[in-house]
Amino acid sequence: MFRLAAILITIPLMAQQSDQHPPPSTPADITAGAKTFRSHCAPCHGYNGEGGRGPNLAAGRFYHGSSDLDLFNNITNGIAGTEMPGNFYSAVRIWQVVAYIRSLSANIETPTGDAQRGAKLYDAQGCARCHRIDGMGSGLGPDLSQIGAARSLEHLRLAIVDPSADVQPRYWRAMFEDSQGKTISGFLLNEDTYTVQTMDMNQQLHTFEKASAANYRVEKKSAMPAYTSLSASEVNDLVAYLATRRPR
Repeated sequence: MFRLAAILITIPLMAQQSDQHPPPSTPADITAGAKTFRSHCAPCHGYNGEGGRGPNLAAGRFYHGSSDLDLFNNITNGIAGTEMPGNFYSAVRIWQVVAYIRSLSANIETPTGDAQRGAKLYDAQGCARCHRIDGMGSGLGPDLSQIGAARSLEHLRLAIVDPSADVQPRYWRAMFEDSQGKTISGFLLNEDTYTVQTMDMNQQLHTFEKASAANYRVEKKSAMPAYTSLSASEVNDLVAYLATRRPR
């Protein structure tokens, strides 16, 4: 009886210890962690951890604890107040994901542009007409207040020169002709069998009956223009400025 009780007590202690002490981060661990990450984590964090719906994990900066154990607990338990859910993977598998995430920051890219020039360029290009930083600007496009923590430098660069390369569903546009033949376009908010709800470029909400919408379609390209007229140095300056936008 006493021996059984001792075994039952020992089992959770052993499990807890396995959670507290990660296995060596061998190349095989990193490879296995990459497979798990790309199949389960990439839809939010990007295929290479560069960020997307979730934050950038490739920069080596973490805002909910930066130790290996913090990362382990965040993956296991999720993060309250965010979209990050908990996971029921084995401890070894989670440690492999931690090992892979750590490997991503081995070759961190640093901005080559000038952030101060980038801030002036942000104003000169009228980016605040669609974007908001620290409460200033429009809410039509994504809020950029903390974009430096959420996106890699390459992702920021691509968003400037080819914004349609990665468009979140929140910014897909519904397009059709109304009963008078007028072309209607707006960000798709909700859609069911009979109606579609959109937000126009003036941030006004509209509801339309699909029965009266001709040539209805959903456009998955960005409403943001590609800033191909900017020089390479100007793009680098703008990226450098956006990279500074992080949680305090």
